[in-house]
Amino acid sequence: MSTLICPHHSETSRKLSQPTEEPLQQQQQSLYFEMPLRVYIEDTDAGGIVFYVNYLKYMERARTELMRSLGYGKAAIFADDMMFVVHSLDMQYLAPARLDDELVVSAKVLKVGKAAVDFEQTVRCGDQTLCTGGIKVACVRRSDQRPVGMPAQLRQQLAGVQI
Repeated sequence: MSTLICPHHSETSRKLSQPTEEPLQQQQQSLYFEMPLRVYIEDTDAGGIVFYVNYLKYMERARTELMRSLGYGKAAIFADDMMFVVHSLDMQYLAPARLDDELVVSAKVLKVGKAAVDFEQTVRCGDQTLCTGGIKVACVRRSDQRPVGMPAQLRQQLAGVQI
């Protein structure tokens, strides 16, 4: 356990679990993943707050690690001539993160289709939600970037079906 301190958002601290071998859990029948992340100077703008586009990068990392935890790292996906691309997103920036903040980034699977996945994602610092987003990713062939159906096993895993 490490202490999560966000001095810009709260006077209190809480315990943050380190990532485990099995970071997936069921939350209201949806696949849920979260990971800790620290804000570095490269993430901030001249005002010392996280540059808005970096929240998208943090969310991408959480989705990537969720997929990796299911056995679908980038190399495995690429080997099957697949890749995931962002189809659409809707972001709400609620409060700024700052240098050295320890954040928690989450990804919750909302809907799994044949060739697309809808995620609900958040970036938190302590108990405060800093950014939320709805992101739809599409599965495409690497060779021509055309939509392609995901393997059945991956769809089942993303849908939270025990296989």
